[in-house]
Amino acid sequence: MKDSKKQYIRGEINKTGQSSSVGLIIRQKEPNNLETPFDQVDSFLTPMELFYIRSHFPTPKLELASYQLHVDGAVRNPLSLSYNELRDMPSETRVATLECAGNSRVFLIPQAEGAQWELGAVGNAEWTGVPLGALLERAGIEEHACEVVFEGADRGTPKELPIPPGPISYARSLPRDKAMQQEVLIAYQMNGHDLPQDHGYPVRAIVPGHYGMASVKWLTRIYTVREPFRGYWQTSDYGYWDYLDGKPVRRALAEMKLKSEIARPRVYETLAPNQAHTVFGAAWAGETEVTEVAVSIDGGQTWAQAEFLDPIQRHAWRRWKFDWLTPKKPGQYILLARAKDANGNVQPDQHDQNYGSYVINHPLPIEVFVDDLGRPGR
Repeated sequence: MKDSKKQYIRGEINKTGQSSSVGLIIRQKEPNNLETPFDQVDSFLTPMELFYIRSHFPTPKLELASYQLHVDGAVRNPLSLSYNELRDMPSETRVATLECAGNSRVFLIPQAEGAQWELGAVGNAEWTGVPLGALLERAGIEEHACEVVFEGADRGTPKELPIPPGPISYARSLPRDKAMQQEVLIAYQMNGHDLPQDHGYPVRAIVPGHYGMASVKWLTRIYTVREPFRGYWQTSDYGYWDYLDGKPVRRALAEMKLKSEIARPRVYETLAPNQAHTVFGAAWAGETEVTEVAVSIDGGQTWAQAEFLDPIQRHAWRRWKFDWLTPKKPGQYILLARAKDANGNVQPDQHDQNYGSYVINHPLPIEVFVDDLGRPGR
């Protein structure tokens, strides 16, 4: 039996051995919205110091000594757990890719409102925590509960219309079926370390396969509801237009869409002609697996298969490479990457306007120059 008086303090486990001093790209200073320099992506797991940061309000400061996680709502036995009590429960570790739903917004034409993310509002990490299903079973989730709501300690008044009448906490819900899946975690570690402050310390939700907005940070309450949750970030923001019987209806964003991005070469990088060059990138999907990536070096006229560097692992990205002999003829060239999943789906050719400024998962053009200026020694 575990010692219930065991104390957990902020510490490190030398597990990943990854480090970087490159730093992040500021997209917004307050609240913190910082982007991974995607061209620096090398490892399967994104180092914590390179993992993008998405915040809606200023970062709350939670103290371990007074921290409580409440599990209530449509349950028979409401719970209130301290950090130590949560850490004493059986845990699991899973690798999952998180992507901000607005990643790559800068590629939209005309320019869309919102943080101008380029390629780096995405990362792949190892998460450790307690399966959400174990907490819900312990609390005795009611038969008629249809959704599970995560509520964070971050609080404020959104700036995007329609503006709520007063300050609200960040909250998102999950369908019951997804919430009970073993992969959904109430996490307290990232890449073998306690969660950093900007990534939800001390406790956050991790919802593999869904866009990052579902993985609520600074988690303080989990409650089940008997009717669909209609909170601000479930309807006004992080929503999209669908059609029911030919009429538009508003739905909440959820599962990540199939996507591949080129990390290197960088936009407007100059390469030497007639030289071997490796195009490098990563691809991911939501509730399926990426099985193929094709690369075009002529703006989509022709495609060739890339080679995967990682095996298939549900909910984790797969890095890939493509060996390219740069053209002899100097000029501007447009590189594209296009993924295919296990169900035979391929990335769409264009952005779906029904998603507004979200779900930018069409092949993204990376323009490079081939010129003697890029030849080593010149």
